[in-house]
This record gives sequence, C-alpha cells and structure tokens, in this order.
Amino acid sequence: MPRYIWLLAIATTISVTGGSFLWPLNTIYMHNELGKSLAFAGFILAFNQGANIVGNLIGGILFDKFSAYKTILLGTTLSTGSAIVLSFNHDIWTYSICLLIIGLGSGITWPVMFAMAGSVWPEGGRRAFNAIYVAQNLGVALGATIGGYVASISFDYIFIANASLFFVFTLIVIFAFRGMDEEKNRHMHTTVLEQRGKIKDKSAFIALLILSGGFFVTWFAYSQWQSTIASYTQDVGVPLEQYSALWAINGFLIVLGQPLLKLFTDKVTSPKKHIYIGAAIFIFSFVIAMYAEAFTMFATAMVILTIAEMLIWPAIPTLANELAPQGRAGFYQGFVNSVAAAGRMLGPFLGGLVVDLFNIEVLFYGLLVILFIPFLTTKLYDRGIQSEQVSEKQA
Repeated sequence: MPRYIWLLAIATTISVTGGSFLWPLNTIYMHNELGKSLAFAGFILAFNQGANIVGNLIGGILFDKFSAYKTILLGTTLSTGSAIVLSFNHDIWTYSICLLIIGLGSGITWPVMFAMAGSVWPEGGRRAFNAIYVAQNLGVALGATIGGYVASISFDYIFIANASLFFVFTLIVIFAFRGMDEEKNRHMHTTVLEQRGKIKDKSAFIALLILSGGFFVTWFAYSQWQSTIASYTQDVGVPLEQYSALWAINGFLIVLGQPLLKLFTDKVTSPKKHIYIGAAIFIFSFVIAMYAEAFTMFATAMVILTIAEMLIWPAIPTLANELAPQGRAGFYQGFVNSVAAAGRMLGPFLGGLVVDLFNIEVLFYGLLVILFIPFLTTKLYDRGIQSEQVSEKQA
C-alpha cells in the first residue's frame, strides 16, 4: 500500500480507539448512570449523528473545494477540544453538548480520510477503502476491549482515555498530514464511469441516492446494537464488560478475517454481490439476536453481523467512488458518510421509542422487514446510468 494509506490507517486506528472507549457505552451511561430513558438517550444520540451529517457534508465539500489538510485539522480540533472538556465534566448537559460537537468534528474528518484513500490509491479500488475500514475496526476492537473493563471500575477513566487518544490523533494530523494537499493534487484521477463514458452528474447522483437508501437501512438496524440491544443485554443480565467484549469480537474478527475475506472478494469481485450476500447475512444475525438471552448467543449473533458488515461497509464507498465525477469524490464520500450517520441518528431514537412504547420483540420484527430494502436498492441504483451508457454508445 502507498505510504499515505498507511498513515491514514494508523491515524484512523488511534482516533477510533479513543472513540471506542465511549461510543458503545453512550446509551448505557445515560440510561444506567444518569437515569435517563432509552428514548431520551436515543434523542441525544440523534443530535450527535445529526451534527455528524452536517459535518460530513461540510468535510466533503471543503475537501473538493478548499484544503484536505486544513479540513481534517478543523475536524480533529473540534473533536479533541470537546473530548477534553468532557473529561473534566460529564453531567447530562455538558455530555449532550460535547457529543454534538464531537459528532460535527468527526463528521468533517471522515470524508477526508475516505476521499484521500480513493485519491491516493485509485488503482487499489475496494482495497483502499477496506484499509481504512479495517483500521477503524482495529480501533473498535482495542477500545472496546479495554473500555468495558475501565468502565466497570469508573466511567471517569473512560472520558480521560477518550480525550488522550483524540489528542494523539490531532498531533499526528498536525505533523504527518502537512503534505496532504500536494498528495491529493498529484493523484487526482478520472473515475471508472468517466473512463467508460461521459455520464451526466444528475444520473450519477440519482444512482447514489438510490444506493444510499439501502445503506441507510443497514445502518439503522446496525445502530440498535449500540442502543436498544445494548440496554437489552443489561436487562437479561449480561455484564457490562461482556457487552464491551461483543465489540472487541467485532473489531478483532474484522482484522483477523481479512485473509479469508480477500480469498472471497478475489473470486466474487462485484461490490453489488457483496451487498446482496451481506444483506442476507445481516437478516440471519438479527434472527439469532432476537432469541438471545445469554452472552454466547449474543456473541454468535455479533460474529454473523460482523461477516455481513465486512462485505457491505467497504462496498458502498467503493461504488460511490466509481459514481463520483472528477472533482466530486469528497462530496460523494461525504454524502455516503452522512447517510450512515442518518441511520445512526434515527436508529437509536426510533428504536428506543418502539421499545419504550411496545417491546424489543416488535423492534426485531420491524428490522427483519426493512432489511429486505437493500436488495431492491442495490438491484436498481445503476439502471439509469446503464441505459444512458447504452444510448451514448449507440449515438
């Protein structure tokens, strides 16, 4: 891999490790430690992800039009500053405000990371985005492994660890990413679709919207593991450190499973097929989770869920990168990240509302129904582009 991909991966691991001390425990902290309802916790997380959506769009546009380095520095400064404040004071109001600012800062940062990966290593295709994805999940594994045990001692230490690693991430950005703009300009490239034919921006963006509909649904369902299912594990007697261990399983499996994943993706190269297969596995994982009452069953469901996300998560930014016209890679990656954030925003709030009004079983049945949507959106998203390509060839 190119040097900049390694730098992006290392910085990603450190940043996500810091964040993973906190984000799996957000709902548990607000519900169990601060005594707030699941709907309230979901409401606060919705604001966090709403800010993340705004940040993603800002970050993507600034990457395309302004400066990759200054954009990522802005995002990391906002996140780090809020994390430091949170380490000193984490009552509900400070907690809520800082989560909102962290969401904004992280939102600005991630489109730059993904867009740089695509710009620096265009020939890498899925591998460029997969490198960032694996680095994210190594951070999840490390943060969740340590975070659950730290939280069982005191939540105060969680906030200190989060702030410390965000600070290290900021130092890496300041000193290692100074040449990011020159690297970006050197590797600007035309996209796959542009090489095949001059596709109108409108068709490409409509395709992105359709594709993103399925991505939203998968993230909506996935976010339940960080909110309603997190609280449900506590209700059935799963200890806090074992719940955090579920995310450690998730992260380490993604990292250690890469050789097997590569064997599969070398034989099945189509990102569309990765989404189809991943969506089917997603449904199976929620069927298992619906009947889980002990740690072993939750762990089994998490392993299956992880296999699904290993196929889907890198496939979406790969297809978005192929769809992006020249000079719009940052915006397209920002849009995809915004859709994921929208799923994480509405998922905890609406999921918590369903559980508060009805029960967890009703939520599971609803998730199983909507998880068929990604099959449809993946089938349909590029129909307009394909027909336009045929028309241009005939002309």
